[in-house]
Amino acid sequence: MPATSNLPIAIGKPVTHYDVYGVGNALVDIVTEVDLDFFTKNEVEKGLMTLVDEKRQLQLMKAIDMKRSKMSGGGSAGNTVVAVNQFGGKSFYSCLVAKDELGKFFLDDLKRNGVATNMVHETCPEGHTGRCLVMTTSDAERTLNTFLGVSSFLSPEHLDESAIKHSTYVYLEGYLVASPKGLEAMKEAKKIAEKNKVSTALTFSDPSMVKYFSAQMQEIVGASVDLLFCNEEEAMIFTGTNSVTEAREKLKQVAKRFTITLGANGALIYDGDTFIQIEPYKVRAIDTNGAGDMFSGAFLYGITHGHSFAEAGKLASLASSKVVSQWGPRLQPEQIKKILGDLV
Repeated sequence: MPATSNLPIAIGKPVTHYDVYGVGNALVDIVTEVDLDFFTKNEVEKGLMTLVDEKRQLQLMKAIDMKRSKMSGGGSAGNTVVAVNQFGGKSFYSCLVAKDELGKFFLDDLKRNGVATNMVHETCPEGHTGRCLVMTTSDAERTLNTFLGVSSFLSPEHLDESAIKHSTYVYLEGYLVASPKGLEAMKEAKKIAEKNKVSTALTFSDPSMVKYFSAQMQEIVGASVDLLFCNEEEAMIFTGTNSVTEAREKLKQVAKRFTITLGANGALIYDGDTFIQIEPYKVRAIDTNGAGDMFSGAFLYGITHGHSFAEAGKLASLASSKVVSQWGPRLQPEQIKKILGDLV
């Protein structure tokens, strides 16, 4: 059962309302660059997120020049709720870290970005905090090998019902469908949200989640979700279609509103009534890691702060274009300020 405290437990100054309540994995990203032949040599499926055990991840880390790597707070929904806060919103994050150094690193990162959470490091379980090996290549594609650690045990008991009730949107990370307990947590969060008339948003997270966990993803979608985030490949896999045009029509049956990111071609947004084409911002892509997370975060900030879907889409497109033109999934405060200034 989720926690039922009268007020959400928060890191930093408590607030009574959140724009976004996120549920997802708590991962520390280890971002590194590898050669294109690395994947063949080490039998890694390029361009996808693959769950691995600790032994396999350590094996890959030994094959990489770790001196060129950088460590940062990560996790798909974690990146999104941080983005919401960076733009000026308020978010809460339910996740699970271990009582180890990486766990402290992750929670400190949330605190630094003003994200509230019900995780307290001193009471976290023993074990290993999850980590994600992010392998980027010269073609700007990212390949993820993830060791979930204790995050694989995230369950309904780690939710905060009060925080959900005090939120505008509950944002569910698609990666959680790979874990039975994580799936239960997603379903429970959605149930609480619907009961309290809180909107639900879901991100498919990665083509591999839709491809290999189709039944579980269907369970989460259920009758419908209020807002769905996906890219064109995920949209086509989920709907069993061969084009975005076909996929968008089928998505209407499972999502009241949705966004489909189209890479260099911008994005397509359905606001519940009409389709809106979001033009791309032309940039030289260096690293696509976190682009979708930033798109979701900026978009959620926009629609919870009085912007139309078209305006939020433009903000999200600009923000994600800045992410792909640099290394790493996060933007700096001065970059956020400039983005907001450019759209005034």
